[in-house]
Amino acid sequence: MKAWLVEKNGDPQDVLEWKDTPDLQTRPGLVKVKVLAAALNFPDILLCQGKYQQTPTLPFTPGVEICGEIVEVGEDVTRWKVGDRVCGGPFSDAGAGGGYAEYALMKADGIFAVPAGMPAEEAAGYVVTYQTSWASLHIRGNIKAGEVVLVHAGAGGVGSSAIQIAKAAGATVIATAGGPEKKRILTELGADIAVDYLTEDFVQIVKDATDGRGADIIYDPVGGDIYDKSTKCIAFEGRILIIGFTSGRFAQAATNHVLIKNYSVVGVHWGYYRQMRPEAIGQADAALTQLYADGKIKPYVSKVYKMSQVIEALIDLGGRKTTGKVVVIPD
Repeated sequence: MKAWLVEKNGDPQDVLEWKDTPDLQTRPGLVKVKVLAAALNFPDILLCQGKYQQTPTLPFTPGVEICGEIVEVGEDVTRWKVGDRVCGGPFSDAGAGGGYAEYALMKADGIFAVPAGMPAEEAAGYVVTYQTSWASLHIRGNIKAGEVVLVHAGAGGVGSSAIQIAKAAGATVIATAGGPEKKRILTELGADIAVDYLTEDFVQIVKDATDGRGADIIYDPVGGDIYDKSTKCIAFEGRILIIGFTSGRFAQAATNHVLIKNYSVVGVHWGYYRQMRPEAIGQADAALTQLYADGKIKPYVSKVYKMSQVIEALIDLGGRKTTGKVVVIPD
């Protein structure tokens, strides 16, 4: 089989090579899949550079999200069968990734059935983004119909999923993104009010839209200055959901302000639910599958590249030239 290999750390364009690799051997607890699509993520770039929080053993294959068709099952696997279409994270002995390849291994107890009718390119980047947003809004945010939700980076992967899930829950959604093209995408995704944060003040827009009350929930995958400004438009008993820190700066919560305005700053780490509350993962999967069947969510894939274009795709992703999810499919 062939796969993109990293044999030394560096920028993707300098270290990724498409090479022949040994065929993967299915083992107990694992399934082998033919990769139908792989989603790109910023951690893939950091993994190549050796700058991610986990350092895989060299050589390794990046790609942390895939959709695949099962071609072999481990001897103890009973839930899945050959021919099933599944999505989730690949398993690699190197310690990370494995999706940028013709075939991949996946843990049988950590993958999900692709919702009926969902194309492979949508399914590849579906699990992490949509389960993160569902857990954020429903479990940590306790969203209610009629509330106002402010979604930052709404044209991105998790942000676009948050807009759709919040709308499906009956909320009014205000979403931010940078530039007129991304602002247009926010509207297409269902946002009631779209804001170009490069030229517009989202704090004032939120206050005007809520008669000064502020947003009940603020979904923040950006952090830094965006978090700081968000505290100026959070409602009484509101919830600021901390999803990530793409700005590169960890904001500092002013606890006196939290007390005075009586709001919550809530951390969201979807990955920990697997070990701390695994039933929540199943609950999210069931709810999202139904939402997709009802036509209330649809993964936003902005561009599909060929597997041979992985380097080009990662350069575009790293240069913030993309929106939503970016996916590669076999040539």
